[in-house]
Amino acid sequence: MKATLQLAALTALALTTATACAQFVKGNEAVTIAPDGTKRVETPPLPKASLGKPCPATRPGCAVGGWLMVETTEGLRECTEFYARPGTCRPSTFGQEKRPRQWIVKSKGQWLQCERPDLGSRCISTKALPNTVIQ
Repeated sequence: MKATLQLAALTALALTTATACAQFVKGNEAVTIAPDGTKRVETPPLPKASLGKPCPATRPGCAVGGWLMVETTEGLRECTEFYARPGTCRPSTFGQEKRPRQWIVKSKGQWLQCERPDLGSRCISTKALPNTVIQ
């Protein structure tokens, strides 16, 4: 009985650890885990030119072209812009609701937008026109 409880506890710990450390897009260089186990998340840098007022994720119509899926320190978020400025993101509904989405990832030092949460899907520069897919 004691061995069964220990096995159950170890399994729960392993699942918790795997969930806490897992990147949503495998190979996304924007998410790194330090040797001490802390998670570091990088978001695309703001451009040198000034941006307009952010369009809040809570306002209908702000994500007309589709939601940008960005990994942030709060986890995977749906954002109205690449930069994930305060107020422009909301909790992810991926897997619960179908909507147009693009995945913002960093690969080989470049910021990309991918059709799916997979670096093997069609990924292009964030500077190019987007190609959203309903997911």
